[in-house]
Amino acid sequence: MAPLLQTKQLTKRFGSLYAVNKVDYSIEDKQTVGIIGSNGSGKTTFFNLLSGFYFPTSGEIYYDGQKIDMLSPVKRTHIGIVRTFQLVSVFETLSVWNNLVLSTYSAREAQQKKSISFYFADRKDDRILEGCLEALKTVGLEDKANRTTKEISYGDKRLLEIAIVLSLKPRLLLLDEPFAGLSDHEIGFISELILSLKGTITQIIIEHKISKIQYFAEKLSVFHDGFMICEGDSDYVLNNEEVRKCYWG
Repeated sequence: MAPLLQTKQLTKRFGSLYAVNKVDYSIEDKQTVGIIGSNGSGKTTFFNLLSGFYFPTSGEIYYDGQKIDMLSPVKRTHIGIVRTFQLVSVFETLSVWNNLVLSTYSAREAQQKKSISFYFADRKDDRILEGCLEALKTVGLEDKANRTTKEISYGDKRLLEIAIVLSLKPRLLLLDEPFAGLSDHEIGFISELILSLKGTITQIIIEHKISKIQYFAEKLSVFHDGFMICEGDSDYVLNNEEVRKCYWG
């Protein structure tokens, strides 16, 4: 089976610094996998390359057999590649529901090169609204739909961000440190959410700590100094000498 996503010798250089260095990577459709590594190892730069926020210095990216190196983030969203970010960014003065609807319409209309309307009540696209409601229920925020976003917890804001990307109906979901800044209870809830999506969409999760993702990731890839130094199941990665040296000295 051909991989859904594949990179070949993918490289991103900033001046003399190689943030991502000749990375060969692949993931099959509907897999759930993890990428781990310390701060500055190249994980988020790799995500920025996959999602179009950076273009590679060299190397290639293929998605569903199509070369996408130079596609914009909007065009990648249109073909099903959607991501979250390390820091949650939502409109604090809008309700949870209006955040979700505005973000979804904005992304959809950017794909279609239309101007966005801010009058939610006048919109006629029931399909998109139904998708927003489904996403809100999936993350468990339907009871907080009418609350102003500044009134909800950071963990709920993270769930709102995930609801926004789910409303875009991704085929490939990139989650950049979804557990950052969350309590143990919130981490548990988002872990269950990721598990519930397993086998329905393709997921790549960035995380610092192996323990947070080793139980649901079918494959772990380890970044260090821009290189991918190890890849395999959690047992193999945990017992790899080079990984142990990087993590524990």
